[in-house]
Amino acid sequence: MRGAGGKMKQEKWYAIVGCYLKQYRFTALLFLAFAGIFAIIFSLYELETEAVWYASGLCALLAAVVLSAHFFFYWKRHQECRRITRNVQIMLDQLPGPKTLAEADLQEMLKEQRRILDAALTNWHTERQESMDYYTTWVHQIKTPISVMRMALESEDTEEHRELSAQLFRIEQYVEMVLSYLRLGSGSSDYVFREYDLDGIIKQAIHKYAPQFVRRRIRLAYQPVHMPVLTDEKWLLFIIEQILSNSIKYTREGSVTITVTPERVLKISDTGIGIAPEDLPRIFEKGFTGYNGRSDKKSTGLGLYLCKMAAYRLSHKISAQSTPGVGTTISLDLHTDKLQVE
Repeated sequence: MRGAGGKMKQEKWYAIVGCYLKQYRFTALLFLAFAGIFAIIFSLYELETEAVWYASGLCALLAAVVLSAHFFFYWKRHQECRRITRNVQIMLDQLPGPKTLAEADLQEMLKEQRRILDAALTNWHTERQESMDYYTTWVHQIKTPISVMRMALESEDTEEHRELSAQLFRIEQYVEMVLSYLRLGSGSSDYVFREYDLDGIIKQAIHKYAPQFVRRRIRLAYQPVHMPVLTDEKWLLFIIEQILSNSIKYTREGSVTITVTPERVLKISDTGIGIAPEDLPRIFEKGFTGYNGRSDKKSTGLGLYLCKMAAYRLSHKISAQSTPGVGTTISLDLHTDKLQVE
């Protein structure tokens, strides 16, 4: 039996007894049939009732002793199998010796399935690593023509060039998102945890998106906050950039405000179109675009999903509050408990 999350449930003793009786029901029926035959024969030969009851009592006593011992070993074997099941990934080679030909066949099938799974996992990891290497190389290679195009566009300040620069900026964001998506999904240990100045990380994101704020005529409100945070600089910067990107994308006019509460919660608020109440609980799901994304026709549904994944890896909590037509606030809890040695 399995409960939520795949954890084994604690079985009741009567459930095990029921399984035992069900497994050996044909043996019990055969024993009762033999007992019935002997009872009929005894009655035909008109043997003394006392002798019949005495023999029956001895048989019943012997059966009770033997069955009790047999059930005890049945129960012990069941517990051992459950222990192995809880650790089957590392204890498959420690299966108890088979007692029957059927058990031997089942164990052989299980081991064969394990060999097939190991081979499939090896191939999957190899293919995934090759894919990761390819896309990493592709990202770095594509940055070269992007840089050349940006230099060419910056050579002349026209409305057309500014529009093309903005679109090129979006291409850069999508390229970086591809690499981040692969890295977050690979389970890599590409993290450097230490205390960083939060203000420095926020300013990096602001500097990157400053041209977008100017182009969209969106006011940015931010007061420097010199606060150390235990995090990974690259991935926290990625989260902040994704949030700012969404704020700019869905804010037609007004402002974006960045604040940090005394409780060490980073809040990025905008005066954009907001999020529908029915969409709000699902905005961090993979591929979910919601009403705004469907109307915009350009949303991938990956930005906030990657933010959620990155925040989880950094042990930060991310949440959202929004009112349609008023704006959205994304909160990132950067609080960490200080551990002390007693």
